[in-house]
Amino acid sequence: MDGPAARSLHLQILNMAKILTKELLREAIETVKEVYLEDRIPWICGYSGGKDSSATVQLVWMALREIPPEKRAKTVHVISTDTMVESPVVALWAKKSLQRMKEGAEREGLPIVPHRLTPAIEDTFWVNLIGQGYAFPRVNFRWCTDRLKIGTSNRFIRQILAAESEAILVLGSRKAESAARRRVMEGYEEKRYRAHLSPNGSYPNTYVFTPIEDWEDSMVWQFLMQHENPWGQSNKDLLAMYRGASADNECPMVVESGTPSCGGSRMGCWVCTMVAEDRSLSAMIRNDEEKSWMLPLLEFRNYIACCRQGSDLTPNEMDRQRRDFRRSSGCLTWHRGRLVHGPYTKEAREDFLRRLLRLQLFIERNAPPEVRGAELITMEELRAIRRIWLEEKHEFCDSLPIIYKEVTGKEFEDSTVVKNRYYGREEWDLISEICRERYPGYTLLPGLVGSLLDTESRNTVLGVRRNAVKSLEAEIRHSFYRDEKDAEEMLRARRLRQGLPDDTPGADEAPDGTPLAASFSSGEAC
Repeated sequence: MDGPAARSLHLQILNMAKILTKELLREAIETVKEVYLEDRIPWICGYSGGKDSSATVQLVWMALREIPPEKRAKTVHVISTDTMVESPVVALWAKKSLQRMKEGAEREGLPIVPHRLTPAIEDTFWVNLIGQGYAFPRVNFRWCTDRLKIGTSNRFIRQILAAESEAILVLGSRKAESAARRRVMEGYEEKRYRAHLSPNGSYPNTYVFTPIEDWEDSMVWQFLMQHENPWGQSNKDLLAMYRGASADNECPMVVESGTPSCGGSRMGCWVCTMVAEDRSLSAMIRNDEEKSWMLPLLEFRNYIACCRQGSDLTPNEMDRQRRDFRRSSGCLTWHRGRLVHGPYTKEAREDFLRRLLRLQLFIERNAPPEVRGAELITMEELRAIRRIWLEEKHEFCDSLPIIYKEVTGKEFEDSTVVKNRYYGREEWDLISEICRERYPGYTLLPGLVGSLLDTESRNTVLGVRRNAVKSLEAEIRHSFYRDEKDAEEMLRARRLRQGLPDDTPGADEAPDGTPLAASFSSGEAC
């Protein structure tokens, strides 16, 4: 963004109520230098690529430049957590920025080391949604934040603590972000370990330094517009990216569950279902014709979240129809006169995968050249999903390679999984056909027979007989019922014998039907 439009925006920022004076900026730089030189505790800067974290890292960079080389005794780790479901535009921006940061720090001899962090493969969004079949994240079942951001950041912090014993987290948190943020930050101020260092509620021996804590939004933008980014990333392009969406927040570095998630902010995940409507992604598409290729991303996100599907049912009711009436353990949970549904069915998981692979092909063919290489799902994730389907869900039909070839036209390469040597797709289809013909009302029977055969054959191949009977019994209990109606009637009868009414709330579902991540309650039967 250049020319009159850029100058106009620049003037608008300067005319806002709060001004960052030269004195305030000098005070901030001196504070950073003071805290840096006080000890040899390594720093960990959270960096998302948004305005606050960009301003914080830029401020640290400017301060380090003023410190003599012989006194730059400790490393400043700049960590950027890539959830692997970031908007392709934002992911590309952050990736380029980290590379330029690395090159710039080496060129200037600064002790800044950028790190791109990603979740453990078993914690990624697609491995849990498509592999395990977890219901899409929502307010009362927010499994994504812990796995994608908190766990990823904390794993790095633990590594630093193991090597150095202490660490200082340098964050772009500001009191002006919200009244709640102000209360939290002021509460930690009262417990400060020393000047400018607050305790970290998640880890002992870690402290939090927030150098722009008293800055207003206008001061952040003024700083970014008046001072060129030292590692070569364009702050004007960053402003343009913010203007392209309706919100004005960024995705913070999350190190504890009390920190707001990225839902609703422009720097959040493109598949985020924590909000009813992704206004940020919608605005980016609406405000920039060059981003119209992102519309299928928004449509797939809405499909997962059951938004705008032309149905009179609520999103929770629509999603309930895609999920198994049993928990992953086979237990039944009762709430308000009916069963609480658990993970997505085999058909729903395969449907999600097929649509995601088609979307990947669309991006490769229609996105701008610089984004076409973006992976919506990685091969490592696909292999992890395949392993879960084969080994944990006993789906020896091995449908993932078939779906992959059907959509991409390529063979699926995977040497990490040991397939069932006795049974495959042909046997799975035969079992399904026989069960339908001879036992038409027993909808769970094909899955039960398949699980029993797979469990027995795996025990035979591995030569492990211990606990084999228990494993078979567990599979029988998991599919003990004819269908959902049979399971519901059985559990209702059991509850009546126990003197429990139909409308007794369960412990793991909210009044609106939203499942909670709670432990099993007395409303369950296994």
